Amino acid sequence: MTNPKQHRQVVLDTETTGINPKEGHKIIEIGCVELINRRLTQNRFHVYLNPDREIDAGAIEVHGITNEFLRDKPRFAAIVDDFMRFTQGAELIIHNAPFDVGFLNHELAQLPGETRSVESNSTVFDTLTFARKKHPGARNSLDALCKRYGIDNSHRDLHGALLDAEILADVYLLMTGGQASLLDENEEIRSSEQQQTARLSADRPRLKVIACTDEELSQHQQRLEKIAKISGNCLWLRE
Repeated sequence: MTNPKQHRQVVLDTETTGINPKEGHKIIEIGCVELINRRLTQNRFHVYLNPDREIDAGAIEVHGITNEFLRDKPRFAAIVDDFMRFTQGAELIIHNAPFDVGFLNHELAQLPGETRSVESNSTVFDTLTFARKKHPGARNSLDALCKRYGIDNSHRDLHGALLDAEILADVYLLMTGGQASLLDENEEIRSSEQQQTARLSADRPRLKVIACTDEELSQHQQRLEKIAKISGNCLWLRE
């Protein structure tokens, strides 16, 4: 059971038979990875689904999943309770969330009984919307963000829901400030003694100031420009 003080996020991606659920297209793969306090855990949710319809040729070119492969896979109705339990109460991290949420809600609406929705079960954070605000005018596809943040996605020949969720988790952590402290969750972050501010004596000797050389200053500037190029932003370069 998750500690109520922990912040639980689920990075989610789907693959589908096409691009529009209103035209009868269905989800064929769901991949989720869990973050607790901005740290990846080993907790995963991953399923392939039989859509009971043909997959568009263009979609197969993107994800490589075939109709033959899905013939013996479960239907959405068979896994929906497990999926809703896995994501319940979490903040879902999704790239282009309206696409995935739209498909999930369409699938949920087709089930008998009281209609459920993604939004009634979880909150949603759209990394595409965030990236567009953070990097206006730039390309913000998952591949483009991997390049911008130096994430190796060379093993990604085809899209896959679980693989893309794992990659998106790395992108999200870097794009929103990095991974949290590696301290154990059950360890106190700091004692009250550590939180006290140390004050130096007023009659201490004056500190010696050593100025940097022109070469050192140039190397420092080059380092800041490299940080700005990789991250898209560098606080120390601001005027």
